[in-house]
This record gives sequence, C-alpha cells and structure tokens, in this order.
Amino acid sequence: MQKTIKLTVGEAVVRYLDNQYVSFEKDGKIEETKFVEGFYAIFGHGCVLGIGEALSQAKHSIKVYQGRNEQGMAQAATAYAKMHNRRKILPCMSSIGPGSANMVTAAATATVNNIPLLLFMGDTFASRQPDPVLQQVEQLHNPTVTTANAFEAVSRYFDKITRPEMILSALTNAMRVLTDPAHTGAVALAISQDVQGESYDYPEEFFRKRVHIIVRQKPDDTQIQEAAAVLKTAKKPLVIVGGGVRYSEAGKEVSRFCEKHNIPFAETQAGKSSIESSHPLNLGGIGVTGNGCANAIAKDADVVLGIGTRFTDFTSSSKWLYADSQVITVNASSFHAGKLDAVGVVADAREGIVALDALLGDYVSTYTDEIAAAKKAWDEEYNRLASIAYTGKGFEPENKVRVTDSLEAFNRDVGGEICQTSALALVRKLIPTDAVVVAAAGSLPGCMQRMWTTDKLYSYNMEYGYSCMGYEIAGAFGSKLACPQQEVYALCGDGSYNMLHSEMITALQEGVKINVLLFDNASFGCINNLQMGQGIDALCTEARYREGDKPIREGKFMAIDYAMCARGYGYKTYTAKTMQELEFALLDAQKQDLPTLIDIKVLPKTMTDGYGGWWNVGCSDIPRTARGQDALNTRTGKLSEARKY
Repeated sequence: MQKTIKLTVGEAVVRYLDNQYVSFEKDGKIEETKFVEGFYAIFGHGCVLGIGEALSQAKHSIKVYQGRNEQGMAQAATAYAKMHNRRKILPCMSSIGPGSANMVTAAATATVNNIPLLLFMGDTFASRQPDPVLQQVEQLHNPTVTTANAFEAVSRYFDKITRPEMILSALTNAMRVLTDPAHTGAVALAISQDVQGESYDYPEEFFRKRVHIIVRQKPDDTQIQEAAAVLKTAKKPLVIVGGGVRYSEAGKEVSRFCEKHNIPFAETQAGKSSIESSHPLNLGGIGVTGNGCANAIAKDADVVLGIGTRFTDFTSSSKWLYADSQVITVNASSFHAGKLDAVGVVADAREGIVALDALLGDYVSTYTDEIAAAKKAWDEEYNRLASIAYTGKGFEPENKVRVTDSLEAFNRDVGGEICQTSALALVRKLIPTDAVVVAAAGSLPGCMQRMWTTDKLYSYNMEYGYSCMGYEIAGAFGSKLACPQQEVYALCGDGSYNMLHSEMITALQEGVKINVLLFDNASFGCINNLQMGQGIDALCTEARYREGDKPIREGKFMAIDYAMCARGYGYKTYTAKTMQELEFALLDAQKQDLPTLIDIKVLPKTMTDGYGGWWNVGCSDIPRTARGQDALNTRTGKLSEARKY
C-alpha cells in the first residue's frame, strides 16, 4: 500500500517545490541544478496563512524574499529566471484581489518572452461561507469567476485549486510547462483561502527529489534536408540570432556555422550577448531598432535563417525589411517555426544548427567585402553618435520633429546638457566589461540595440517582448540575485522609473547592490517622437507644468530631483547634468558597497533615430496636418512592399 503523509496544502506546495531539480546537457555533460532556491512574497489575508504559514514554519531550504509591489517582485523573478537561462525560478505569492491583479502584467511579460514564472495567488473561499470575502469581485452570472481568471489570457497554464488533492495534478502540470523549452511562460495557480490550510493524506512518493530533463529536441530529417536545400541556393544569406540561441547556449555552434559558411548574423533584443559583439560576422541589432549595418545587409539578403526568434514586428520591420527573402527557421516551437511562410525546422537551436551544418558540406556564401564595409560604416556612425555635444541655440538633435523650444526649455528649466547617445557610449566605456545591463522600454532599447556592445555572454537583459515599463529596476534586482559577482545596471527613463521602482527597497533590505541609471528626459520621449512623427500635436508626453486650462505641452519642464528621492531610501546618489559629472558618477559608483542611483539629465530628442527600419504603427487615413499626410504616404508605400502574412 502506498505510504502517505498528512500535510496542509501550503505545506505540500512548499515541500514539493523544495525537491524540484532540472538537468541540461551542455558540452557533452549533464548539469543538474536545484530549480527553486528562493520564494518572493507579499503577504495578505489571502496567503499569509496556508502557504505563508508553511514558508514561515515548515522545514525547508527555500529563502523567502519580501516584495514591495506584486508586479515588481514578479518582474524580478522573470529577470532572475532569464539570467539563469531558464534553469532556475523564483516563485511569487500574492493575496487575492488587487494583490493578484498586480501580477497579471508580469505574467504577460514572462509568457511573451518565454520565461518560466510560477505565480501563486489567494482566491475566494471554496466553501463560499463568508462570501463576499474582502477584495472579492462578485460576478452575478458566475460565482466561480474571480480576479484570478484574469491570468487565463496571459499564462501558459492556469488552474484553480478548490480541493486539497487538486494540488497534485496542478503542480505536475506546472513543472511540465515551466521546463518546456518551446512553450514555457507564466504558470498561475489560484488557491482558495480556506483550502490552503486544509489537510490531505498525500502520497509520500509525490515529494521525492524530481529531476526534470530540459530536452534538446533534434530536428526531423525531412525538415532539415529541405532547409539545407534552400540555404544552398542562397548567394547572400543572413542569420538572425534570437533568444532561443541564448537559452540553448548555442552561441559557439552558431558562430562556427557562420564562420564556416561565410554568413553574417544579426541579433534580436533577446538574442543579444549570445555571441560576442566583437565577432567579425556580428552585424548587431536588426529591424526597427536595428543599426544601419544589419539593416543594410538584411535588405539585400536572399535567404534569412532565423534561429530561436519569434519574428516580432520589430525584428522583421513589420514584415517589410526582408519581404522578398526566403525564410528558414530553427525553433523549438512549431508555432514560431512556421512564421513568415518559412521552411521550418522544429528543433533545439544547437541541435538544429549542427544538423544543418552537416548537410551544407562546403557551401560558402558569395559575400566578399560587403560585411566589412557595412561594419566599418556603422563604426564611423557610432563614433559620431558617441561624440555629439549640445551647443546651445541652433543645435540640431537626432530627432527633428519636436516642439520648437523643447531642447532650450529643458536646458533652461532642468539644467541638463547631456545627449543620450553620448551618455550611453560613455556608460559602455566606463562600467565593467562583464556588467549586466537591464532595460525594457522607451528610447533606450533602440539606442542599446544599436550601440551597446558586449563580449561577456548573457550580460544583456533587455525585456522587449512586452517592453514593460517598470521591468528595469525590478529586473536589475532579480539579475543581481542570479549574478551576485557582477555589477548590475538598470537603465531606465524617468517614465519607467515613476511607474515602478519599489524593489529598490528590497535590494537595500537584502544588502544587494544594484546601480540605477535614470535617464531623465522629462517623461515619454520615445512616444513623443512617435506622436509628433505621425502628425499629432504633442500632448501629455512631456513632463511640463500645465498652464491654466491649456493642454500639457506649453508649460515649463518639471525639474524633479530623483537623486534626493533615492537618497531618502538609503541609496548613494548622484546628479549628472554634464558629461563630466556623469563620468565622475559612473566611476565613483563602482567604489560603493551600497546600491546607487545616477540621475542623468538627458536632453530630449537626442536618442538614436532611423537606420533603415520601418514600423507599421498605424496612422489616420484622413490626416489633418502635413506631417500626418507624410506618415500616411510612408505607411501606404511600405505596406505595398511588405509581406502580407
């Protein structure tokens, strides 16, 4: 007869998680790691009992972190899993109602980016005796629908636990999804408050040490042969390195493949830092936020081989950039492998590229000096961007469309004279070569995909699948937990900072040093560019004071002392209004043991712009301004050249 042990649901969850491991083949050796070493929680009435009680009193080896904002802790957990290349997770627990709803955004972030994230949230009473319980949303048509149901749209797996024994199948399914290279993402388990404390005679076998194999799927012979046959016809092929290359840790194999066959490669945001930036065939970022080098080569490519990429609109330039190219894909997911009408190979990135290489024989592309010439031209442009300096009235920034006085007014009201491209180049020059950088939203992802270089593998943590404002600082904390020996920098605009910086306190509490580089250009500079570029008058995209009842676009810029705010938390802080002040701050911050924040006053409109990409962002088909008509004409022309599916 099977042995059993009587535990509460909360105790069962904690005991089970404490015994989960994963194994992964790397360089011919099997690496086994503990999957759950920590747990992030904000306790409320929906979770302080049950799982909360088990975390507090049961015997286990899991370290518990105290979150400040439910979205923040779950974003930190997403970054933590990413920096571990998806082989460790940091489960998160919230109460019901607003606590759980706050995690919905983070669940979407994880799912879009194919990052494992395990979420627990309290739910209404299964017995319904106290209904409506505090924070319960009552539905007249269906009492089983609660706030937790919001997770169904943003999770890879969702379950409601209303009986103690249901946790057996729920946790089994959770681990299936969390360790699936093709379709991992958020797992959301809502557990009724009363059920969390109920007991059950669980099979002891359920709590044994479990090692989940992260499978390297090998390609189907027919698929790989078809892909090889197409690639052999290419004269000027291009490889696109996506996030799947990173998580497969296939950078060496991909770079050898490209070297052998003389094929240049470009990077998506998720794929960046999978292969060294200094590699002679590495063109850098591609697409809407790509550089002139990669986009120029992509425009002339006859075959595009996408490895581990989802081909988002930013990677494909809304299906316009290489619209006439034959596409080949290698992807663990059959869904992603079938995009752009591709010749798809469903396989692990490393296994797929090794198999493809074996079939190509002595095939070599026809490139001669085009790659070196394109890289040289971009190096020259990078040097120009890195040396831009504000010269006062009459200065022409990179982004031409603006409120007439925006630069002069910002300089007068805020005092900053730093140009964003120059600042970013200085940051890259002065911080450690192995530093981890974290970013997500605004204009910085474009500047960084174009300008950021790294020869330290996996040191670039850009969340650009969901481009979630607020990921940056939480993500820096999660990255530092994963990489304690490396300096970690969150690069964010003031828009993202104001949305979510609560986990700065958790970092301080844990004695964890993160460095926040706050690029203050007075609110949403990236969207102001988009707004005005589409022919719309600036409105609520600059941090200006309102003048009377006028729209927010004509008043003085708000001069906010973010350094003083962070200093109140206990951070070592700096304000940089000049390049000299920024240089001092970057160097001095590296000497500190405390977390740091540098408040960088960056002139609007001085971010990078253009370089051969196009973004189908929509526009009015009855434009009211000349700029609006230009936007419509551009969109109509580009759509006529783009793929339709």
